Amino acid sequence: MNPNLSQLQPYPFQKLRILVEGITRNAALSPIDLQIGEPKHATPDFIRQAIANNLDGLSTYPTTLGLPILRNSIAAWIKRRFNLLKINPDTEIIPVNGSREALFSFAQTVIDSSASFPVVVCPNPFYQIYEGAALLAGATPYFINTLPENRFRLDFSQLSNDIWSRTQLIYVCSPNNPTGGVMTLEEWRELFALSDRYGFVVAADECYSEIHFDEIKPPLGAMDAANQLGRTDFPRLVVFNSLSKRSNVPGMRSGFVAGDAAILKKFLLYRTYHGSAMNPAAQAASAAAWNDEKHVVENRRLYAQKFSDAMALLSDAITVQMPDAGFYLWIKTPIDDTEFTKRLYQDYNVTVLPGSYLARDAQGSNPGRNYIRVALVPSAQECNEAMQRIKSLVTQLS
Repeated sequence: MNPNLSQLQPYPFQKLRILVEGITRNAALSPIDLQIGEPKHATPDFIRQAIANNLDGLSTYPTTLGLPILRNSIAAWIKRRFNLLKINPDTEIIPVNGSREALFSFAQTVIDSSASFPVVVCPNPFYQIYEGAALLAGATPYFINTLPENRFRLDFSQLSNDIWSRTQLIYVCSPNNPTGGVMTLEEWRELFALSDRYGFVVAADECYSEIHFDEIKPPLGAMDAANQLGRTDFPRLVVFNSLSKRSNVPGMRSGFVAGDAAILKKFLLYRTYHGSAMNPAAQAASAAAWNDEKHVVENRRLYAQKFSDAMALLSDAITVQMPDAGFYLWIKTPIDDTEFTKRLYQDYNVTVLPGSYLARDAQGSNPGRNYIRVALVPSAQECNEAMQRIKSLVTQLS
């Protein structure tokens, strides 16, 4: 067996199951689950219909590069959304089966494990796929803590020149899971300068880019930042995005990678052997989804209302700030985050995820400790009820 498998930690939700195992929930209250970032809004009918209309495609093998109609729809969306004049759908875009599998397999393509102590840099807290991808590619993960005193921004000075000199890949997540922070143009400028100096690849996870609260000023994306900074060929930059959150189709497993054509050529070769082609019915439905914005605007409206209600309910009782984007609240707890999670589960029948499960000890601390991640994915009514229960627990503890 691959010895690197022994380095993988239990997934956060597995740790959560162990944490609450044997605890009796308050049966007088209906259960509300806010631990998993799984969209619950209805899948638009036109996407369902597009799948049904293209089921004949299941009789043919799909190509790894995907259908031109899908790549062209993705290219058109990227240009509209990120203010680009051009992007080549044949060389700078690859459809993928959701951003998760691509984020993982990308490290297997990029990392040269024969190099001396290769490094993959990750934000902390982080999406655990980054760490697993690094370890199974034969690299060592190093973490940059994102802290409240810095509005959860990436402080690249936390790592030494020696670490940066061994870095082959950095994962960044903007909008961030779990903090909701969005990288600024100056942060991108600094990161691109480090990439130029040390030669590492930037993997930009943007799967929450379309869940935001200002229709006039959407979150800055990596390709937009690169374009503004004159990096129109996206050197050493690959962006990952998905329809799961944007269009409420997590089960369709559809997304894309875009960016540096030379890197994507190698990634396409890897994926051809890996067998990662998207099924043709999903490709047709994906093209339809990328071509439509009306359902995305409505999706954002639903989230914006839930966040407005949550902030009104919680802000006078607990330390919480409105995220820049995404659908998570990152809430500071008055007691240990795991104990708070257990009390909330037992007494109020609400399930959330301890923040410490999303982070690692680095630079002398676990930046997720004494936080919980709350996914505002159920109905507005359920979210409001859950916020009332969280507030009741906080009041009880004060």
